[in-house]
Amino acid sequence: MEGNPTQFEAIGNRLGFRVAEESDRELCLVWQGPRFPAFLCFGIALLLLSVSLPILYAIYLNGFVGAAGSLWYFPLMNLILFGISLYLLSQKRTIIIDNSTQQVTLKKRSLYQTTLLSVAYLEIKRLKLGVDQIYSGFAVAGSSAAQTFPVPSLRLFAQGGESILLDRGSFRRLEELGRRISSRLNKQLVVDPVLGG
Repeated sequence: MEGNPTQFEAIGNRLGFRVAEESDRELCLVWQGPRFPAFLCFGIALLLLSVSLPILYAIYLNGFVGAAGSLWYFPLMNLILFGISLYLLSQKRTIIIDNSTQQVTLKKRSLYQTTLLSVAYLEIKRLKLGVDQIYSGFAVAGSSAAQTFPVPSLRLFAQGGESILLDRGSFRRLEELGRRISSRLNKQLVVDPVLGG
């Protein structure tokens, strides 16, 4: 195994890989990142642009003196929102199950970093459809909001005991994805009794 499996863990309860390419040689799964928050930030930044540009022009003409100078934070907020949307749009995860090289390759890309994990078929002990405990949110002022709840997950387990998260989501979607992957790896899909019953 090349790479660190812990770098492919996810905080959220859903990833939602889709099949990008499927042939006899390989199966390619892709997750494009959190699109809704990215486009929401981008939309708000575009709306704020109508306020920020006049403020920037007034600051250019008069400096930080006057009413426009006290609103310097609007263009800064606008820039931060554009940066957040660009970062979210740049996130992408790919899983390639290649029969010709007998390798499973996971790739995680963001604006500033690309991380790879490669596992040979021989190093894979089992493929399991199980349950992960996910935090429901952040605790605020002593509330109990940061409790966990179960979410179905699809994981590879290596011979050394390492667990590699492939995907999280609905049971039916993960079961179908697990069957596709297990047929390529020639490993049985083990379903947790909690989900199977």
